[in-house]
Order: sequence, then structure tokens, then C-alpha cells
Amino acid sequence: MEDPKFWEDNTKAQEVIAEVNALKVWTVPYFEIKERFGGVESLLPEASELEDEALVEELLEELSRVEKELGALEVRRMLSGEMDDKQCFLNINSGAGGTEACDWALMLSRMYQRWAEGRGWKVEVVDSVDGDVAGVKSITLKLSGPFAYGYAKAEKGVHRLVRISPFDSGSRRHTSFASVDVTPEITDDIEIAISPSDIRVDTFRASGAGGQHVNVTDSAVRITHIATGIVVTCQNERSQLQNRETCMKLLRSKLYEKEVMEREASLRLMGGEKKENAWGSQIRNYVFQPYTLVKDTRTSYESGNIQAMMDGELLDDFIITYLLRFNK
Repeated sequence: MEDPKFWEDNTKAQEVIAEVNALKVWTVPYFEIKERFGGVESLLPEASELEDEALVEELLEELSRVEKELGALEVRRMLSGEMDDKQCFLNINSGAGGTEACDWALMLSRMYQRWAEGRGWKVEVVDSVDGDVAGVKSITLKLSGPFAYGYAKAEKGVHRLVRISPFDSGSRRHTSFASVDVTPEITDDIEIAISPSDIRVDTFRASGAGGQHVNVTDSAVRITHIATGIVVTCQNERSQLQNRETCMKLLRSKLYEKEVMEREASLRLMGGEKKENAWGSQIRNYVFQPYTLVKDTRTSYESGNIQAMMDGELLDDFIITYLLRFNK
């Protein structure tokens, strides 16, 4: 990159920069962790000898932070799949249960947004459809951050809620379901050909918040891929053209994911590899009453701190436990 002729071939230069950035994702945190550990290693014996309890405590806290960050880096090392380093779209759909299920979908959306923001990721609402009374029938978030798909893919499946419904005048306990799907965003260097004859495009009037423009024009777009039956929608952009572009990006991403997963499944079949099915229909239970418990049905990992979970603070613990078991 320091070569004076580096920018003569712009395409090649961009490829090199992308390669360097991919390496920095690993090397920068590694050397930072190594330097911080070295600082603790050199200072701790001296602090102990001087019986400086405050400094010893501070150094031990730093050592704990270093250990946690090293563990996170080791987990990331397992994310070597073709799609793991991509940004992703996370889609939540309310299941059976009417208003209660729509409210549950909104609660999950808030959990994922807080989790992603806590990681320093960028979160965008790509599409959302409000519930008739409360909550959302469906919502799609775009998560942009290092290895977003690699981490978020652990959330694919059905999430079950048990609580006393605030919408039930009789204060009865209700069970609600919401499904979560996660799709990697494909980049421009990946070609997915889609012919106009392969798709059906429908436009309709957007619903929910968005101002007068949204409510009086057919700006919302739904695209159906005829061969696979994949359907994508977008109504959050200001124009029909913008919504169509977003829909095409979503469709290309879903087709790419389908192709990669089919290829990996074929390789496993050829190699005789048998793995436990990671994508069960019900992956996690969230119980608010009569006791508080979050339990993952795939790993049996659980926590009684339901509030911290819904604030996105414990989600990493569940995801990392899943990755350690199924992504080796």
C-alpha cells in the first residue's frame, strides 16, 4: 500500500485494502489484548510486593476484562463460515396469539436492537408492519457490525413467551410465539443473477407511521421469487423506487444464503457428516410468570434474570454458548 504505484490499478487497490481490513479485524484486537496483558503481568508482582491493595484490585479487574475479550476473540475465531463475516437482516414475525404475539415481536425487536447497540453496531429498521392494537406483526432490522451474521444466526427459530397478558382483563397467563429469521447481506463482489421473469412485483399502500406521504401513495413493494417462493417486502423508504431497491437487496441476500446452505448440506452428505439439527422450531422459552426464567432448548443454558435478557445484556451469553456447541 506504500508503493507509489499502488493506486494505478484502482480495482486491485480496493481488493488489497479489503484484505488488509479483514486481517486487522483479527490483528488489532490481538495485539491490544497482548499489550494490556503484558502491562498487568509486569505491574502485578510489584504492586503485590508493595501491598498496594487498590492497585492490585485495579489490575485484577483489568485482567478479568482482558480474559473476557480474549474469550470473545476465541469465539469469533470459530466464525469462519462463508457468510459469518457479513452484515445481516434480522426479521421477526409474530405468531399465533393476536395482540399478545404482536407485542412479543416488538419486545424481541427491542431486545435485539439493544443487544446490537451494546456491541457498537449500527441498527436500521428496514421494514415494519404495526399490529392492529399494539406491537408489530413483522419487523426487519439491518445489523451492521463485525461478524453480525455469524453471531445473529444463533437466533434463528421460534421464541416462546409465557406471561400474564397486560391485554387480558382477567389477568390470565398467555403463551405467545414469534419467529426470528436471519439473512446475511451480500456485497457487490457476489453475483446473484435475477431475471425480471423470475420475480413478481406488487405495490401497495404502506401502513403505520410514516406521515401523509406514506398513507396516500402505493409506495410499499412486495417481491416474490417465483421459483423458490421467497417473498420480501419493504415500505419504510420514502419512494417506491427506494423500497424496490431494498427489496431486491433482501431477495439477493436470501437467495445467496439458500445457495450456500444447500452447498454446505451437500458437502456434509457427501462426507457422511451428521450434526445435531441446530434450527429447531422452538429454540428458547421466556417465562415471566409464575417465575422468571429464560432457557435455550438447544443448549439447556438458562438464566433467571429476565429483565437483563430483554435489555439485551445477557443475549451474548446464550449466543456464545450456542456457538461453542454447534459452530466448532
